[in-house]
Amino acid sequence: MAGRDVPIRKKLLLVGATTGYQTRVFAEAAQRLGFDLALGTDRCHVLDDPWGDQALALRFEDPAEAAAVVAQGSRVDGIVALGDGPAHIAALAAERLKIPYNSADSVLAARDKFLARERFRAAGLLVPQFARVAIADGAEHAADSARYPTVLKPLGLSASRGVIRANDRREFVAAFRRIAKLLEEPEIARHKESRNDFIQIESFIEGREFALEGILLDGRLRVLVLFDKPDPLDGPYFEETIYVTPSRASDQIQAEIVRTTEAAIQALGLTHGPVHAEMRVNGSGVWMLEVAARPIGGLCARALPGLEELILRHAAGEDVSAVPMPADAAGVMMIPIPREGIYASVEGVAEARALPLIEDVIITAKQGQKLVLLPEGNSYLGFIFARGESADAVERALRLAHGRLHFEIAAALSVI
Repeated sequence: MAGRDVPIRKKLLLVGATTGYQTRVFAEAAQRLGFDLALGTDRCHVLDDPWGDQALALRFEDPAEAAAVVAQGSRVDGIVALGDGPAHIAALAAERLKIPYNSADSVLAARDKFLARERFRAAGLLVPQFARVAIADGAEHAADSARYPTVLKPLGLSASRGVIRANDRREFVAAFRRIAKLLEEPEIARHKESRNDFIQIESFIEGREFALEGILLDGRLRVLVLFDKPDPLDGPYFEETIYVTPSRASDQIQAEIVRTTEAAIQALGLTHGPVHAEMRVNGSGVWMLEVAARPIGGLCARALPGLEELILRHAAGEDVSAVPMPADAAGVMMIPIPREGIYASVEGVAEARALPLIEDVIITAKQGQKLVLLPEGNSYLGFIFARGESADAVERALRLAHGRLHFEIAAALSVI
């Protein structure tokens, strides 16, 4: 009607991988909320909209150029990034657009294991002994100063990719060379990041591992959930499997985890949007492993219904400080790959879904897909979700459902 104000729809930009699990989920959430959503993805910039999503074609390997492309587009009210690389692009673009987001410096520090360790140490947090070693110096030279057990890490990869524990010199040299070879893979090397010329060497931290999902509201942390990781992560590789909440740690330990996470966030300089933090706890206290300037990856967010909507509303400038989140027990299992080969099929999905407390079983592996184990691999066979009356019951349900699944994996043919 004439004279009546028409509400202006907020427009958000989502920066994420074209094939990422989360991109479609966030797009659907934006539609439910009535937000206009533009996509910025790593789709091929030569082809004319191959995915039919009208996304901006961004070169993730050139964050500055990608940010310039974003800034040249239409005005947006907020940015959401899915992934560490996209978060850097989002930070650079937000500076150009003068909209709230983390600084580029803080995002870079968060996604570089060496820079993060330096800032944590300067802030007085518990950190292992660590050093950054140039790959060009060679494995034998690096092994001369190692103390065992030690953990070798690429500086910029996530989800435990490339992380290897070594218990002696022989294992150290093999791990060093294996990581160096991984960093030469085209998908990694094309980014031409100087940090990929180094490997981080850290003393191994014993203890239980946890993950905290939160959101920063004007620099203040709102904790959304604290997950236990009940399976031991002692190496030689560090494949995550089960996340379950609420945490069964004592109130004292949980409070210390939150305090340490807040200190780590401040040390990095993060101020805005979702954070995913991981830490280990032992008799010495809480050891911060990382704080990523992004939400939890993959489909794991399904264990926390409403997370996408909360992140989108915050990006649009809404007050989400009191938006309720589910308080019941929930969990997710990232279905591990049992052996390398070619994925053929799976049996038992219907039986697993029918078990008590199981919400869904989603197989993300595709027929004919080559399956690669950690530390080189970066994917899972799928996800199992459960919800129930207690964390213990949820964990049991996840393990029982996993036991009902039987995967057929064919041997990969050798290339001659």
